[in-house]
Amino acid sequence: EEMVESGGGSVQAGDSLTLSCTGPERLFPAYAMGWFRQAPGKGREFVGRISWTGGSTDYADSVKDRFTMSRDNSKHIITLQMTDLKPEDTAVYYCAAGRFLRVDQTDYDYWGQGTQVTVSS
Repeated sequence: EEMVESGGGSVQAGDSLTLSCTGPERLFPAYAMGWFRQAPGKGREFVGRISWTGGSTDYADSVKDRFTMSRDNSKHIITLQMTDLKPEDTAVYYCAAGRFLRVDQTDYDYWGQGTQVTVSS
């Protein structure tokens, strides 16, 4: 583990929540960053990715227009702003760092331990 997530919690549907993830200085801006999530009983899935300088982002269809990624390379941190949360967003959220801007989780080299997000209806 090289990344550390924070900011998870329990919220109501329609609420907003912001996750943060910090990592070693050497990964910023050398590595692209991604967020993934794993719901109970399901495999880990792609949520979003952000390029090395933060100029490009891409999201899964399920979160597009609701989630926003950003990064501050000077502070070695990335964030995931989540709005209009739905019960189906309930999952453990992971941040990851990879050399290339990819969707496939196998392309990411460094991972955090995950942070739980629970959305109640």
